[in-house]
Amino acid sequence: MGRQRQRARSRADVEEDVRGGRARLVPDPERPRAWTLTVDGAPQSHVDLDDPTHLDFAYQRRLGHLVDAVAAPGAPLRVLHLGGGALTLARYVAATRPRSAQQVVEVDTALTAFVRRTLPWEAGRGVRVRGADARAGLARVADAWADLVVADVFSGARTPAHLGTVEFLTDVRRVLRPGGVYAANLTDGPPLTHLRAQVATALAVFDAACVTAEPALWRGRRFGNAVLCAADGPLPVAELTRRAAADPHPGRLAHGRELADFTGGARPVTDAAATASPPPPPDAFD
Repeated sequence: MGRQRQRARSRADVEEDVRGGRARLVPDPERPRAWTLTVDGAPQSHVDLDDPTHLDFAYQRRLGHLVDAVAAPGAPLRVLHLGGGALTLARYVAATRPRSAQQVVEVDTALTAFVRRTLPWEAGRGVRVRGADARAGLARVADAWADLVVADVFSGARTPAHLGTVEFLTDVRRVLRPGGVYAANLTDGPPLTHLRAQVATALAVFDAACVTAEPALWRGRRFGNAVLCAADGPLPVAELTRRAAADPHPGRLAHGRELADFTGGARPVTDAAATASPPPPPDAFD
């Protein structure tokens, strides 16, 4: 372990200007071929080239729990990723579910080129990356193509307004196969107004939803990530609850009546009234 840390310290940060700002790869001192990607200081992804099944960020693990739970172990999936970053989740799917077909839509083509050059992914693993706005890319996907649609899109550490509306989720629903699941990485802080509205929006389009977040976020004590899942069929809430509780950063899952009550009467968001997610506080990434 000491030699690994020494090798990690000997690696320098790698930086480059991209559309979204200044991208930086920071070496992980615990893993000799792992890096954290930040854009303008905001953490975006963590990738271990030696072990793509290692998910370092809690929200990425929660998305990984969903990938594990939506189908039999090892069964291939069709996955649409809206937002690419360093392709952490796409690499995870390729490693855990060989023969999966995956489409990644990433608007920042300069970021994709930077990641492709510095953190290359294995060719022939069924991962196709397209440069486009997430919603425009979604519109080009065939009806009932995906088993899973994952939205993890940030611009300036905020999710763009047009990616959290009834109209957007209606198009997501079009792309999902029967039994398919939508998942989104959301961020919010007290008083959780944005999260409440996003839950109301999902419940206006889909029959069922659940949200997993750290207890401190649920209590309105901190800014952080929440993973929203929605579907027209049953969600694997028992398995997701178990996995979240056992996580190194435990989370609590809300669904059903509790989640509906959590919205507090928030109205579903439409394109006409949509706003971006709230900015993180200045000390969010310290």
